[in-house]
Amino acid sequence: MSSSLTGLEIAGKRVFLRCDLNVPLKDGVITDDGRIRASLPTIKFLLAGGASIVIGAHLGRPKGEAKPEFSLAPVAKRLSELLNTPVEFPAVSAGEAAKAKALTPGQVLLLENLRFNAAETSKDDKDRAVFAKELASMVDAYVGDGFGAVHRKHASVFDLPQLLPHAAGFLVDAEVEVLKQLTQNPQRPYGVVLGGAKVSDKIGVISNLLEKVDLLAIGGGMVFTFLAAQGKGIGSSLVETDLIPTVKEIIARAEAKGVSLHLPTDIVVAPKFAADAPATIVSVDAIPADQMGLDIGPDSAKEFASAIAGCKTVFWNGPMGVFEYSAFANGTKVIAEALTKVSGISVVGGGDSAAAVRALGFADSDFGYISTGGGAALEYLEGKELPGLQALGL
Repeated sequence: MSSSLTGLEIAGKRVFLRCDLNVPLKDGVITDDGRIRASLPTIKFLLAGGASIVIGAHLGRPKGEAKPEFSLAPVAKRLSELLNTPVEFPAVSAGEAAKAKALTPGQVLLLENLRFNAAETSKDDKDRAVFAKELASMVDAYVGDGFGAVHRKHASVFDLPQLLPHAAGFLVDAEVEVLKQLTQNPQRPYGVVLGGAKVSDKIGVISNLLEKVDLLAIGGGMVFTFLAAQGKGIGSSLVETDLIPTVKEIIARAEAKGVSLHLPTDIVVAPKFAADAPATIVSVDAIPADQMGLDIGPDSAKEFASAIAGCKTVFWNGPMGVFEYSAFANGTKVIAEALTKVSGISVVGGGDSAAAVRALGFADSDFGYISTGGGAALEYLEGKELPGLQALGL
């Protein structure tokens, strides 16, 4: 069994391609097709090599039920446009063995959301095995290219590749290569910028990266747990009080290890979480009791950008504020701008960060690399074994 796509026998074969097509939708319309575009090189390679393709993917968390709002129908339409070739799409979920077996070289079938079947995400190995066998019966080989799902022990990610000749797709290979650069002998100084809503989502990665980085900058909603740990008043801002002791330990460890820890000195606050909320800039020592922080302030954004400018390796995951609202987008925009000027490698870590840079008008090519898998990238950087990579022999 080959783990290299170029070594996998695909001519005249039906290939199951696990993609990550979990794109953001608003009123049934795709707002960012970055993940679909990221899947194209592997799809085009398989088609050029004479394969037919059965694409499996998920969208959202339908929890084993066929919910119309989580249908992959908009994805099938967009994929067809980008490939300039028809993409067959069944109206029912993945029991489409007959359609798959009827495919001829050059044809593409996108299965309905795999998570409509409860067995896809089941914790029971036997349930997943049954579903994996059903999927395996449709095809001759497996290619894993859904990096955003490789941290999940799901039937189509973990169990299925073990039943078939398999290989990693170009996207998964590229992601792993970049993550190795961030974890094995990165060019220094090495800076990490973390944002997003919750410290709890990032504790593992912060703890692991403290051993590796020279600089750590914290923004987003998670910063208020750091400020609270320093004894500052944070008004009605988001806070995870149970994590204050852990954050105190992180601050102490950063100091002991000589890691330069950057926290904001000013904050953009508002009385409520809304697009039209009046925004005010205040010092972190003077956050009003009835206001919540929704972005890092302009001075902090400049200071973070200046710190990043001196780094040769930068990893960024998580917006600095509520970038969807223009009054609270400046911090995220300034950080994105700073990453475009890094002289070494700059990596935007998937999920909300990738959506943010595109929404703010940046091109993917402005950065060293834009990851497609926020959670998967973070777990890799935590040092965890990822089931989907294990199954592919990576």
